[in-house]
Amino acid sequence: MKIGFIGAGSMGSLLIEAFIQAGSMLPEHIAVSSRTSSKVAKLAQRFPGLQHAASNAEAAKDADLLFLCVKPSDYRAVLTEITPELKARQIVISITSPVMLDQLEKLLPCKIAKMIPSVVNAAGAGASLCMWGSRLASEDKSRLMQLFSSISRPVEIQEEDVRAASDLSSCGPAFFAYLIGQFVDAAVQTAGMDRAKADALASEMLLGTARLLTEHGLSTEELQTKVTVPGGITAAALEVLRGETADAFQKVLNVTHEKFADDIERVNNSLFGPEGTDSP
Repeated sequence: MKIGFIGAGSMGSLLIEAFIQAGSMLPEHIAVSSRTSSKVAKLAQRFPGLQHAASNAEAAKDADLLFLCVKPSDYRAVLTEITPELKARQIVISITSPVMLDQLEKLLPCKIAKMIPSVVNAAGAGASLCMWGSRLASEDKSRLMQLFSSISRPVEIQEEDVRAASDLSSCGPAFFAYLIGQFVDAAVQTAGMDRAKADALASEMLLGTARLLTEHGLSTEELQTKVTVPGGITAAALEVLRGETADAFQKVLNVTHEKFADDIERVNNSLFGPEGTDSP
């Protein structure tokens, strides 16, 4: 068994650490390449047995699973380097949403999957988004679903839904961390609360809210009803909140979708040239 990782940035390192800590990967089975050797050195120091691949091609050679954890702009150079090492039986897993499955299948001779993780997978929580290339067999899909089940709840989606799904599962933690920060700031400024205590209360509230929505099966509307008494404090405050944020997330998603469309065009031009005919 060999598992290759190309890229040891924030998400590459997160996945490596999460899989090892979950017991679904052994360090001695993992080979990692990165432009920043110090990042791989830190991983190898933390997880003895993890191998520092001297090149992307070395990480790819004979890997049963190969994770591509690099920026969209880096894909062309990486694919050029690894393509000669890849065989039909190998599975390449891209974690980069604007790089399309059909693009990778045109350029690589192996099986392709796209799996979009979330930062909350580091806590063994949250979803991971699963999309399948045409060459994957049912056992390949089951293998990847089982692997990602060790750190997340894998959810199969259609690739055309990846932007909206990523907004919810991958961008969402940043959005709600920002909102919680604003909530805490208001509590500190209005009531003079100790910030550490306000942070703790808000974090526990968010955790409990998530459990009610997932483990207890409440809808967002049902949860609001449980908290709100007609004519009460929460009801009055919700009216203010609704008025202030009525179209906020629509605007947020408009921006993410516009940026995504631009990223897709840039990736396609990078991989195939402006006319769509070039290849690495």
